[in-house]
Amino acid sequence: MHETHDGLYRPEFEKGSCGFGLIAHMDDQPSHWLVRTAITALERLTHRGAVAADGKTGDGCGLLLKKPDAFLRAIAHEAGLILADEYASGLVFLAPEEMLRERARQALADALAAQGLDLAGWRLVPTDPSACGNEALKTLPHIEQVFVNAPAGMERGEFQRRLFLARRQAEKALESQDPHFYMPSLAVDVIAYKGLVMPAN
Repeated sequence: MHETHDGLYRPEFEKGSCGFGLIAHMDDQPSHWLVRTAITALERLTHRGAVAADGKTGDGCGLLLKKPDAFLRAIAHEAGLILADEYASGLVFLAPEEMLRERARQALADALAAQGLDLAGWRLVPTDPSACGNEALKTLPHIEQVFVNAPAGMERGEFQRRLFLARRQAEKALESQDPHFYMPSLAVDVIAYKGLVMPAN
């Protein structure tokens, strides 16, 4: 007899996983409750990660979220940026030195232009270094958010493909001269937040 289920959970697909959780609303509606619950779930996975001797530096944790469109449009507006109907957002880890940061921004802008994409602009991401341990502070990056507009009429799949190519081209262009440059995410539908912090911080 086939057992019916109301949600996404299926016991036959249950497997061990190294510190991974999935929480979703079946109605696809964004909510702050969902984000808070995901953070609580992340805290419950603390035992799955390594902890440095300082007691505050983890080996990396984060959240991968569906793009919060209303929030991103609001903060882009605050930053004076104009977003198209179809846009992407990503987080970028940059060097502490402004000269290297500017070189990295330009490398990404060049790569995006080469893919026919429009760089809408940058926003400084608010951070709280007090959440970091001494080990994480040694390599703490400067974090900015980039916004990219798709040309009118470009299909979403093509937009995502070109974003990936631009990201990889920028990474390859900078890998020998800027060890700080890293992009946790640059995508149409999702955004990632991550760091060498403990989940509870």
